Amino acid sequence: MRTTKELLRKLAQYDTPTICNTIELFEVRPRNEGYIDYRIRAAFPDLPPMVGLASTATFRAATPPQGRDVYGQLENQLAHIASLAGPAVVVFQDLDDPPVGATFGEVMCNVYQSFGAAGLITSGGGRDLAQVRALGFPVFIGSTICSHAYSQTVDIGRPVRVGGLVIQPGDLLHGDANGVTSIPLDITSEVADVAGEFVMAEQHLIEYAQASGTKLLAEIMARRRAMGDAIATLRQRVSRKNSAGAGH
Repeated sequence: MRTTKELLRKLAQYDTPTICNTIELFEVRPRNEGYIDYRIRAAFPDLPPMVGLASTATFRAATPPQGRDVYGQLENQLAHIASLAGPAVVVFQDLDDPPVGATFGEVMCNVYQSFGAAGLITSGGGRDLAQVRALGFPVFIGSTICSHAYSQTVDIGRPVRVGGLVIQPGDLLHGDANGVTSIPLDITSEVADVAGEFVMAEQHLIEYAQASGTKLLAEIMARRRAMGDAIATLRQRVSRKNSAGAGH
């Protein structure tokens, strides 16, 4: 996949549930996989969708670092962020159970944003939320923790597990008030194109439901069938299962 500003801009036009629904059409993974679960939530649900490539790291804060500078890994992390083919989403797996220190605060979010990062996800905690909100920097967190304790970044650029989702470095992530999903890289361009068609298919029912006047059950059901037929047509066109079957 070639990540371009235009492609990411197109993906950012849609909310994350729409992206999830569109990915389902391709039938490339089970419907109960590929997204972060309820344990991680948007700290600023009013911000627009976040789209970017995962820059992964592990973190701990329960014990003092052994001869390490707290910011000792920052240079490596920023180099990893800069190496990606598009804006980064900084992703931390907190190794402490339970988390005891904030993974990020005002200082680090300023630094990440200055290197073009589109947002941050952590299975641990965050702090300085008012200051980070003022940056317009989306963060997705498991908790709020006022102290950084013995914060230290352990590893950079390795697979992590956050909110039940295994995230590889370079994975494409899309997140908003509803949560975060990964977009398979081999269908990214198609997802960006088809998402608009999925939205239009839903309008068969939504437009009638939102119109003024008394609603008729028969018309609601007719609109529901029209929506289902439009979505089925999309699925038939883009499903990888259909493509696989055509080759035999």
